[in-house]
Amino acid sequence: MDSWSFYLILASIFGFLMAWGVGANDVANAMGTSVGSKALTIKQAIIIATFFEFIGAFFAGGQVTDTIRKGLIDVDHIDIEANILILGMLASLLAAATWLIVASRFGWPVSTSHTIVGAIVGFAAFTLGTEAVEWERMSHIALSWVLSPLLGGILAYILYSSVQKLILNQPAPFLAAKKVVPYYMFLVGLVVASLTFVNGIDHLGLDLPNYIAWVIAILFGLGLVLIGKFFIRRIKDSPNDNQHFHYANVEKVFAILMLFTACAMAFAHGSNDVANAIGPLAAIEQLVTSGKITEAQEIPVWILLLGSLGIVLGLIMYGHKVIATVGSGITELTPTRGFAATFAAAITVVMASGTGLPISTTHTLVGAVLGVGLAKGINALNLNVIRTILMSWIVTLPAGALLSISFFHLFKYTLHI
Repeated sequence: MDSWSFYLILASIFGFLMAWGVGANDVANAMGTSVGSKALTIKQAIIIATFFEFIGAFFAGGQVTDTIRKGLIDVDHIDIEANILILGMLASLLAAATWLIVASRFGWPVSTSHTIVGAIVGFAAFTLGTEAVEWERMSHIALSWVLSPLLGGILAYILYSSVQKLILNQPAPFLAAKKVVPYYMFLVGLVVASLTFVNGIDHLGLDLPNYIAWVIAILFGLGLVLIGKFFIRRIKDSPNDNQHFHYANVEKVFAILMLFTACAMAFAHGSNDVANAIGPLAAIEQLVTSGKITEAQEIPVWILLLGSLGIVLGLIMYGHKVIATVGSGITELTPTRGFAATFAAAITVVMASGTGLPISTTHTLVGAVLGVGLAKGINALNLNVIRTILMSWIVTLPAGALLSISFFHLFKYTLHI
């Protein structure tokens, strides 16, 4: 076996471990609101995540994969030996995988985007010099990490406030829910489909005119409305259910809506965060086959399959810890609150995927959950859990960088490069 084949095998193993960590941590927090609000069981969440994560990665993940693969290191103007770059990407993958596994063990919903970006930039700056880092691109990414949870929180606050005004504060909340929820369903379909078809599929050669993309998005939204109405009509107002919780029947209607938003969130997450696992692997595969990282190319199907399989297994085997933190640790979630948080996060993440920004799904969703909690009042938030989450966020970037630098030197000396 030649050294190049050995590198690719190592990259596949580390890429799988990274995808496993993404599943254990990021997919878990993406589905945490749905499970925490009891709109979905863990089994249903896994089935939804399995399908829609892959669809999101395949159809809308190309831009973010290119950013992770090529956009963080200036490979065009810096003289870098291919084997050094391969070792750096290997070290970055293993570093990110290690940190995600540790964080998942403690139930910390950390950012896979922070982890892999910190690992790649740490390796590049320390080993190749600071001039090797695309600092302008990095500044845009760093800004998005601040703006994404802020935007997610604002959107969630607005959405939940609209639920309160249009449904919960009405004289007949159940009837209001049956009337208003289909409009929310239309919005879910319209937003995800429009942002995907307008921005997300150019890399597959499906460069649709804007008006066709909008027509498809509108039809998609209307299709969701028809499906949703079919299920909503079957829900009956039961006074007995409202004895312990005044809005119990309203929450039944929103549980149907949460099914759609869970699908949207899984799709959005796949479009953005799967790239964190397969981006470095795609870079190594291209270096092994062509000796350099060139402009965007179609990602090999086996890489997509490897990433998707790792994500699903991570979610099944270890995702319950982070689901508990996001689903119930920050604030008490019900389907109405879960809808606002999940849909707000999905909008933010899919928008970022269209621009190629590897934002933090974790930060966005936690920001959205905080927004919902604030709409209920500051007392609805568990400040101790929030403090722990914020500390884990601060540590993630340097942890990824330090682990990557350490693994790079370990590989360099053990492999005699």
